[in-house]
Amino acid sequence: MELLTGLLSSLGLSGAAGLNAYIPLLVVGLLSRFGVLELSQPFDLLGNVWVLVGVGFIGLLDFVGDKIPGVDHVLHLFGGVVNAAAGAILFASQAGVADVPPALSLALGLIVAGGVQATRTVVRPVATATTGGLGNPVISTAEDGASLTLSVLAIFAPILAVLGLAGVLVVAYRLWARVRGRRLL
Repeated sequence: MELLTGLLSSLGLSGAAGLNAYIPLLVVGLLSRFGVLELSQPFDLLGNVWVLVGVGFIGLLDFVGDKIPGVDHVLHLFGGVVNAAAGAILFASQAGVADVPPALSLALGLIVAGGVQATRTVVRPVATATTGGLGNPVISTAEDGASLTLSVLAIFAPILAVLGLAGVLVVAYRLWARVRGRRLL
């Protein structure tokens, strides 16, 4: 049962990192810092005060920049690497408890977060084009809220996090398919 819970938690956190790299890193780091979540080495560094301050500062810059059309697209280009790396770290930080080999954990986290980030990168330009950029702050805020929700659920209710991640992907696909269908007509 611990293996299943660890894997579900890992999937939820890495999926959340695909939406926003900094929110799940902060959630895991803060929960570790306050003793709610125990992380093995070297992942316990996520609870270090200076790491939390650094992640929080960069996350704040990303939070603001992601609401600005044009700037958000540049951030998504860099986010492809950052979000995938955060997903790999978060997946491994949880899966280590479940005896999954570290290299496999990192690879799975990279794939999940990278896949979510890639989906996000495809959907966002469509939203920008159809709303003239006015929808970007709304979509970005929804992504941030989904990332926070998935992060908390991944720790406390992992199966709900995975179901939520699947829901996010279905909504993104439907949005993309609907807009793509309009272009074809």
